[in-house]
Amino acid sequence: MQYDQCGFFDQSYLVMNSDAMKSVYKSIDNVAKYDSTVLILGESGVGKEVLVKRIHDSSPRAKGPLVRINCGAIPDNLMESEMFGYEKGAFTGATNQGKLGLISLANKGTLFLDEIGELSPAIQVKLLRVIQERHFYPIGGVRPVMADVRFIAATNKNLRSMVDSGKFREDLYYRLNVVPIIVPSLRDRKEDIPQLIQFFLQKFQKKYKKCMTITESACRLLCEYDWPGNIRELENMIERLIVTATSDVIVYDDIPEEILVKGEQKPRFTGKTLKELMSEYECQIIKTALQNQESLNKASKQLGIDVSTLSRKCKKYQIAIPSR
Repeated sequence: MQYDQCGFFDQSYLVMNSDAMKSVYKSIDNVAKYDSTVLILGESGVGKEVLVKRIHDSSPRAKGPLVRINCGAIPDNLMESEMFGYEKGAFTGATNQGKLGLISLANKGTLFLDEIGELSPAIQVKLLRVIQERHFYPIGGVRPVMADVRFIAATNKNLRSMVDSGKFREDLYYRLNVVPIIVPSLRDRKEDIPQLIQFFLQKFQKKYKKCMTITESACRLLCEYDWPGNIRELENMIERLIVTATSDVIVYDDIPEEILVKGEQKPRFTGKTLKELMSEYECQIIKTALQNQESLNKASKQLGIDVSTLSRKCKKYQIAIPSR
């Protein structure tokens, strides 16, 4: 069963030096004291689960259970019985004792519907009815069961677009979208990255019993990366650096190739001398200038050197000189 009670949260997501995250938490704290349904939107890995925990813990339902159901991890043919439960003997394979559903387990507390965009149309209809009527029928049941829960949903999908394309019910969308909260991506809150790096360094130092630090240049490189996987990706990267670093200091050259700086791959020096690297760079610049200008004279003016100097360098690097 893809749910748990309060065991899936990482305090790293509470780091919030940025104005963007401070605004989000202000909204969270304002809405927590009311029983309104909340829809949390944001990319994968931004920490939507932590906001759910914050809402629950700050609400009048804090003493009740917080139950999460991963709507994308349970097959459609099992979702109804997992969510609503069933009476004994309700269908072939049902237990003799029957089973409580997730809504019943969340009674007096909060039900967190994670990845809500993955729900099938059939379950969307049943969920809509529960939110509207505040009761439901277990499979095989004839008496209604009250649904005394607060609903919080989250998704990394654009539900509005899914409604327009017919993949998500419009009436359910409006029932869920009472209080929408958008969580910014990590690339939109880069002020938080240095503190997150330190948090994860401490976390994995403790886990692997290694004392590690990181240089300013390596930290700056991590801060400039866009982190499409957000905080989860950053956490995985810090763990990777700690277990693969050859010394107790993470330096610039330890950062993997896939980490980009403003769209350009960071240089790797594979045994070549500075003179060799500079010659390669000079050769490429001259080739580009000649391609753009298509004449030795124009290219020399662009590069700010004499024609004779450019001609000599072309011979040195065996670059074909344009005929014009």
